[in-house]
Amino acid sequence: MRKALIVGIDYYANLRSLRGCVNDANAVKAVLERHADGTLNFANPQVLTGASFPLQVQKRHLKDSVRELFADDSDVALFYFAGHGYIEDTGGYLCASDSETGDDGLALDDVMKMANSSRAKNKIVILDSCHSGAAANNAVTPQLAVLSDGLTILTASTADQSAFETLDGTSGVFTSLFIDALNGAAANLVGDITPGSVYAHIDQSLGPWAQRPVFKTNVKTFVSLRKAEPPILLGDLQALINHFPTADYDFHLDPSYEPERNSDQLKDKSILPPDPANNATFKVLQKYVSVNLVRPVGAPHMWHAAMESRSCELTVLGQHYWNLVKKGRI
Repeated sequence: MRKALIVGIDYYANLRSLRGCVNDANAVKAVLERHADGTLNFANPQVLTGASFPLQVQKRHLKDSVRELFADDSDVALFYFAGHGYIEDTGGYLCASDSETGDDGLALDDVMKMANSSRAKNKIVILDSCHSGAAANNAVTPQLAVLSDGLTILTASTADQSAFETLDGTSGVFTSLFIDALNGAAANLVGDITPGSVYAHIDQSLGPWAQRPVFKTNVKTFVSLRKAEPPILLGDLQALINHFPTADYDFHLDPSYEPERNSDQLKDKSILPPDPANNATFKVLQKYVSVNLVRPVGAPHMWHAAMESRSCELTVLGQHYWNLVKKGRI
């Protein structure tokens, strides 16, 4: 069972209201609910949105919902929050619609206590709010985080930073990148999107001078947040060990692998004609090249490698996936 609580708050009775948090919550719900192939992922995620006075998210309801999320032994319990964050010397807070000063919001310490004590196998906390990087920080030594086994935290900014909206104000910068990552930008070659790959995508996209995302985790293996459409067929990926008997194998090519010829080459009887079986293999090799698993040796492109009877080899990434296939992990 995979559970998700998704919260987006634009309306604040006493604090400055926001514009993009409800949009963000709805977008996160839409992308997490199903995998790219349409199968269920997080079925029926609970969504709390505060868009106006009649539709506000009060602290009491927010806290009760977080408590309920982490109350059982689900496979994955995911909490996403977009809204105001607040920090002072006593710690950080997630501001609800009825917050008056900020420090009367839901304490990050309370969120972490509920997540740390949860029996869920994987607990994932994703916060798009100012100062959210304070989550799980040790009260005595802020440089140290306290995370139970299976807990992962991904935040939009450090404890000292604000979290910004996009230029049009319709989304948080962090969440827009988070959505891109879940839609496939952070997928590996089998389509899995993990918290680690999401962080890597966001971290690289923001650059060193923008708000800095924070990633904290205590897991043995990353859980997949969503399955995207893989860039290469699983069968083709598993065939790596058939085409390359060893990870350092040099795959020799000749003109019979390449089906395309110019008019002069068609007339040249010294050039081996296309072979259908080799052409089929070459098509797979070109797919490997397109996802950086294989590269031609001593030639700029695979066409030249074949027509000049050169070879191709696995890249470092190709050797990594070759090893995964060889060990039966794919």
